[in-house]
This record gives sequence, C-alpha cells and structure tokens, in this order.
Amino acid sequence: MKDVLVFTNGCFDLIHPGHVDLLNKAKALGTKLVVGINSDRSVKQIKGPGRPILDEIARKEILLSLKSVDEVLIFDDPTPERIIREVKPNILVKGGDWKPDEIIGADFVLQNGGKVYSLPLKGSYSTTLIIERIRKSMLDQNEPNHEYGIVKTVTAKSLEQHIEVFKELLSGQLEQIEKCAALIADSIKSGGKVLICGNGGSAADAQHIAAEFVGRYEKERIPLPAIALTTDTSALTALSNDYGFVEVFSRQVEALATDKDVLIAISTSGDSENVIQAVLTARRKGCKTIGLTGQNGKKLAGLCDMAILVPSARTSRIQEAHITIGHIWCEIIDTEYATNR
Repeated sequence: MKDVLVFTNGCFDLIHPGHVDLLNKAKALGTKLVVGINSDRSVKQIKGPGRPILDEIARKEILLSLKSVDEVLIFDDPTPERIIREVKPNILVKGGDWKPDEIIGADFVLQNGGKVYSLPLKGSYSTTLIIERIRKSMLDQNEPNHEYGIVKTVTAKSLEQHIEVFKELLSGQLEQIEKCAALIADSIKSGGKVLICGNGGSAADAQHIAAEFVGRYEKERIPLPAIALTTDTSALTALSNDYGFVEVFSRQVEALATDKDVLIAISTSGDSENVIQAVLTARRKGCKTIGLTGQNGKKLAGLCDMAILVPSARTSRIQEAHITIGHIWCEIIDTEYATNR
C-alpha cells in the first residue's frame, strides 16, 4: 500500500491537548504524518521576544514521542512554503483558525492533486494564552496596583505600560526593526514602491507613513514612492460594494504590486481578514511583505516575510509602538537618501 503523506506545521511550543488532538486527526487522514516546526530563530521572528519557551531540539523530541507523529522537520524560514515543496505531501493540514485559502502551500498541494484541510480545534487551547495566564498570575501576585500606598491613576498605569513596551522592543526587537528597514530600502533602490494597508487607527498609520516617504521625514531628500491603500474613497467604496470589504486591499495589491515592491500590512490583532488577504495576494505577486501586529498576531506574522510583534495585547499600546516603528524606518531611510539642499 502506497503511503499517504500528511503534513502540518507550527511552532508547537508548550505542547497542549489541542496540539495532540490536531495531530491525531491529521494522522487519521493518511498513513504517515510529517510535522514541520519553526526553528528557534523563526519562532522568535513570528512570535516575538521570549519565545520559544522550549528550544527546537526539545520541541522535536516531544513531538516524536507522540504516537501520531512519524517525522519532524525543522525549518528556518518564516513560512513553511519551501519545506512543503520539498516534502510534496498528499494532504496538507492546519488548525481551524486558518481558512483553507490562508494556508501557506495550499496552492502547491492542490495543483499536484492533493487535498487541504482546516481541522476544528479542540477547546480554546493556545500556547500564547497559557503564557499570558502565567504572566498575569505572576503580576497579580508581585505587582499590586499601588505605589507607596497610593492607588495608581489611569495616566500613570498607561505611561508605565507604554514605557515597558518600548523597553521590550529595545531589548528584543531592535535587529528585526532594522532588518525591516533594510527590506524597505532595498525595494525602493531596486525601483520598487511601498504599499501600506490597515484598518481604523492602522489606516491612519498607513497614510501617515506613506506621507513621510512621499514628502520627507526630517531631512531633505528625493520623494520616495509609497501608497496607502486606505485613501482612495472611490476605490474603497467601489471594491467594498462590488467584491466585499474582505477584498478592499487585496484587489488594490493585485492591481498595483510587483515583485520589486514591499507591502507593509498593519493589524493590531493580526487577524484582520482584509489585511490577511492583501498579504496572500502580495505573496502570489512576488511582492515582499512586512507585518506590523501585536503579541497575539501570530497569523499575520506567520504569513509575512518579516514581522514586528509589539509585546502588548492592548490596542492603544500596540498602535503607539507601530507609529514609532514607522518613524524609525523613515529616519533610517531619510539618512540613506538625504541631500544637502
């Protein structure tokens, strides 16, 4: 009997019952289950500082101890696209939080006569949520909401959170922020442009960053090509009316993006469907992608070539960090293109 090869992938940090259930269901679809796991470096890129909890060797060993798992492959890329093409699975599986058209490698598997499944998840298990519960428990025990006997004000708490987020960015994401700036600069130097999208406050950030590129940030320089996909009201309303709001950005990416360009996709949650679709379309066009999200934005981060996960779950703190990161990118690029005028 010919093997029916099933493939799934993930970080698999802190194995929980949801993981075990998914792997059992995946194995039942074929005869051999191969699990791809992100390397330590890759996990840090898509999950942010402090992850993984367990290193890649430990995660591989634990997975191989499960009856359902036949082989574990470690990959260093942000997405499993390359390894899927190498393994050539008959069946590709992801958890139910991924829609079939969002699953990286689905097009390749389907083109080769395979099948793609998005399987229901057991309960509400999540490694990220487990870690957050542990952190919250430690904070509740060790950091009472007062100082010197005086209850902290909303202002004090907000400013302290803001400062803490920026300290964590400085200590854990400096290199990633600079790599993203280099990707943007390389795109512009090669004749490409910057496309930016997001919803609500993130739409405002998209317009803000695009304006800094086209005009200038602080130093005099040549104008640089950048387009916020959030500004053309005729396009936004026509696309929403004709195709649905989910395609409001992806349709513009389809029309405008080239393989020299870079898309900056902004979503504080990392789950904004129209932003996700824009990234998927950009990938198909060969356009590079950068995700700006929060600490729980694993989906967006997992789809992008590079990503910054702001270490906070509060939308306000995430947005404050996003515009600062955008300003840093502008400052770095300003320096490269500055003139003496």
